[in-house]
Formats: sequence, structure tokens, C-alpha cells
Amino acid sequence: MAKKTKEDGKKKEKAQAEVTSTTPVEAPRKRKLYHETASAALKTQFNYSNPMQIPRLQKITVNMGLGAAVGNPKIIDSAVDEIRAVTGQKPVVTRAKKAIATFKLREGVPIGVMVTLRRERMWEFFDRLVSIALPRVRDFKGVSPRGFDGQGNYTLGLKEQIIFPEIDYDKIDVIKGLNISFVTTAKTDDEGRALLTQLGMPFRA
Repeated sequence: MAKKTKEDGKKKEKAQAEVTSTTPVEAPRKRKLYHETASAALKTQFNYSNPMQIPRLQKITVNMGLGAAVGNPKIIDSAVDEIRAVTGQKPVVTRAKKAIATFKLREGVPIGVMVTLRRERMWEFFDRLVSIALPRVRDFKGVSPRGFDGQGNYTLGLKEQIIFPEIDYDKIDVIKGLNISFVTTAKTDDEGRALLTQLGMPFRA
């Protein structure tokens, strides 16, 4: 009887594995939007002759600088947990490259956390950011269009990590700000802004 139960269990596991391996994984919504709509709109707007000229989103970097960690190292641990919850990826701890006596900062001391998102995780984070997190900002009227670097890349600064629903407010030790950088293949800020706009970034007029 025990042998039969064991065999049945193995068959069930095998069947589940087959279903998992053959069930198609739905593409992230924003990636589908880019390929089905945004890329064509950009090609028309800028009169690209070659599809390779159409700008695309390469990666998203989420960075949380934590100067307070110099006096309270535990902040780093909570920041790691929060960024992992928000992005679905474990961040790396950034450390001071040189000592600054004025701020009692020693070389190598943890001062922040950072994560770089690519492919599916990048698209899914972008979707959650513009569809869920940003609308939760109090009195939200759009993001500033001034965060471009002159080469089509955009950095957005957020004052509070609690706008992300993945963050448990009851477990917050301190309110933390973060910067989100969108790296694109665009050559100009106009192209970069057009790309992000097509993807749903709510720029202020």
C-alpha cells in the first residue's frame, strides 16, 4: 500500500511538472505594449528608417542611499528587505568608497542598497510603478520631466518607499527615499521622454 502511494505521488509530481513546463507564461503587459503599439508610434513620430533606431528600455536601477546607516547599521537590513519586496530581486549593498571625517564616514561602510532590473522583472516593475505605486503619492499630479540626463535616460526621485503596496507599513523603521533610473537606447531626451510616455510614464505637462 505504501509503495502504491509513493508511486502515485511521483506520478502526480510528474504531471504537475509537465503542466508547468508546457503552460505558456504570459508576457509582461508593458513589454507587449511596447512591441504592439509603442514601437510603431515612435517610428512614426521620429520617422525612423531602420527598426533598430527605435528606442527601447534597457534596464531600471533602483537605488536607496542611506546616510543614516553610518549611525544605525540595522537600517541597511530593512532596506534590503524592502527593495527585495518591491522589485522581486535581492539588492546589493553599496559601500563608501572613501572616508569623510566630517560625516564620521569610514571607507567600506555600508551606505545604501541598489538593484538593477532587466527583462521580465524590469517590465513588471515598470508596470507596478506607473499603474499602482505613483497614483498612491499624495496629491499626485505627474512626475517631473526634468530628470533626463541629456542622453535619453531618466531618473525619478521618490520621497517615501511606502507608496509601494508590497511594503508593510507596520514594519517600517524609518521613511526612506529612493531613486529610480530608466536607462534607454534613446539618443536624445525627446526620444527618451517619448518612449517612457508611450509606456505610460505620467509626466507633468
